[in-house]
Amino acid sequence: MQPGTDDPLNTLRVHRLGERPYLPVWRAMRLHAAERGPHTPDQLWCVQHPPVYTQGRNGGAEHLLDPGSVPVIAIDRGGQVTWHGPGQLVVYTLLDLRRRGLGVRALVERLEQAVIDALGEWGIVAGRREGAPGVYTGDAKIAALGLRVRHGVSIHGLALNVDPALSAFGRIHPCGYAGLATTSVAAEGGPANPERVRRVLLRALAVQLATGGQETPSACEEVPTLPPELLRCLARPLAPAA
Repeated sequence: MQPGTDDPLNTLRVHRLGERPYLPVWRAMRLHAAERGPHTPDQLWCVQHPPVYTQGRNGGAEHLLDPGSVPVIAIDRGGQVTWHGPGQLVVYTLLDLRRRGLGVRALVERLEQAVIDALGEWGIVAGRREGAPGVYTGDAKIAALGLRVRHGVSIHGLALNVDPALSAFGRIHPCGYAGLATTSVAAEGGPANPERVRRVLLRALAVQLATGGQETPSACEEVPTLPPELLRCLARPLAPAA
């Protein structure tokens, strides 16, 4: 079988989680990474979170200015502090990088390019910034990236500002950069509907994440149920993650 849309290992299972608290989703990602085998299909989890600040492994307290009543959670991805909340589309990329022929740097570049290509659908000109992962329009950041890769398996992913309350970023140094401006798809003239943006972004991700550099895009298979790992975490809360 030639790798492509008929190849189960080139399929991306897409789960729409709706709006979910951050902690059980993070714990479910960790469970998935720990329990998956060599033939486990790669997955994309699309979600919005209630307001939360997350501190990556490199996060410094000096970048968390005034979180107020919003929870702050220290987590295991790379990078500094960022915000998640309603109006922001988060896509968690649960991938076997070896199977897809990708290193960590290549994955970051592919995720950035998928966002850039998706934004281009609405005439939004976006690009990268050397040494500062993410996607930018002019001087403002529109999408953040953060990953954890262990034994060739990735968790976490990207967060694209569709139409969130951008004032939340004023309470932090976004991604560790003082004074960094943020923007959104809606503010740049694109749609304010996260579902509309999700569909376009998934098409771009399918192209960028094709297995082994194949030209045939991955097949995105929409799964109408929640991931079993998430159901377990929602039903029986775990002890705080290490």
